Amino acid sequence: MSRGGATGLTGDVALELVLFLVAIALGETARLTILTGRATAPMSTAAALGLSFTALTSTDGRPVDASVVVATISIGMALGLLLLRLATGSAHWGGTAARLLAAATAAVVYRSVDFGGRTLIEWQDRWPGDRWLVAVLMLTVGTLAMLVDLTLEAAVRAGRDHAPLLRSIVDEVRSSGGLATALVTSGALIALADFAVGVAALPLFLFPLVLTYFAVQRYATIRTTYRQTIGALSSLTDRAGYTRTQHAERVADIAVAVGRDMGMGQRELTDLEYAALLHDLGQVALREPIPRGATVMAAPADQQRIAHDGAEIVRTTGVLDNVAEILEAQTTPYRQVREFGQNLPMSSRIIKVANAYDDLQDPGGDNRRAMERIHLGLGYEYDPRVVDSLTRVLERRRRSAPSGS
Repeated sequence: MSRGGATGLTGDVALELVLFLVAIALGETARLTILTGRATAPMSTAAALGLSFTALTSTDGRPVDASVVVATISIGMALGLLLLRLATGSAHWGGTAARLLAAATAAVVYRSVDFGGRTLIEWQDRWPGDRWLVAVLMLTVGTLAMLVDLTLEAAVRAGRDHAPLLRSIVDEVRSSGGLATALVTSGALIALADFAVGVAALPLFLFPLVLTYFAVQRYATIRTTYRQTIGALSSLTDRAGYTRTQHAERVADIAVAVGRDMGMGQRELTDLEYAALLHDLGQVALREPIPRGATVMAAPADQQRIAHDGAEIVRTTGVLDNVAEILEAQTTPYRQVREFGQNLPMSSRIIKVANAYDDLQDPGGDNRRAMERIHLGLGYEYDPRVVDSLTRVLERRRRSAPSGS
């Protein structure tokens, strides 16, 4: 049940709302890209949560209504989107909408919902000596708000990538859990400190997030450079004439799509992508190239040697051990699992199918011949579950392709 709102705002409260609005707007322009690939705005989120919990009062002495808080957050985020669009030429509103709904959840639950005849923000006035209990309530409501944010983001990503919803939610929690905890804590600290230092609490507790922003931004830049380096390394076989142009990129694209369809987590997908990009690296040790670089047509012993040489090259980096294990097993036939119970990584099975598909595909793009050849080896060379997943991926792409293409 929602309660009535304020009849008016004092000058100090109005000024504080404006300062929160400005902080939220500027925070929307400072975005970070996390492991799952989505953009987040930590300073905007922390400021919005802080405003949701701050004990601002109207002229009649009652707490400012949730509608005023949500309106302030909405205007701040909309202004931030506008500034971002003016600065970069593009701004995605999906993430902003999720953050707005999360902050609105916190504001409504904390300021408008009755709990025993009072809202939570009214109950905190009855515990002046028990600020720890107020903090627990803020952290609880903040956690609920962040779960709303992460679930909405995961739902959007699951729909876009055709990935399982539960797996997407788990990925979001794993990749954003630490940051989400910091944001909830910062929001609660801003609200609690407002009792003592007033509006100065906003810059005081947003400053650590500014430092965190630069640290995470640097990590994201390093990760991007890492991916670019692996991509450049994978192109060596193209440039040396061992494989067809962009063969590794196509195999990686198919492999990641299949991995998502099969419910792989983001960390597994990252290793899968790296391994798919480097799956033909061992060909650089060949004395003579394989025709068209099609390893699927090579003798099993040659395939194993290429896989082993590629894995050994990757192991010399000292940081891609998981990728090396995937590469080592990428040519192992599925019958080793079916008949002898060998522990064959799922990523290796996916790369084996994705590589065969690209090697066997007609230059004109017709995939029927490639799939027919793969089905001949079903259960012997190729994992049936992976082949079924590839069939689903190709069918979705066929349906989504422009007519006549």
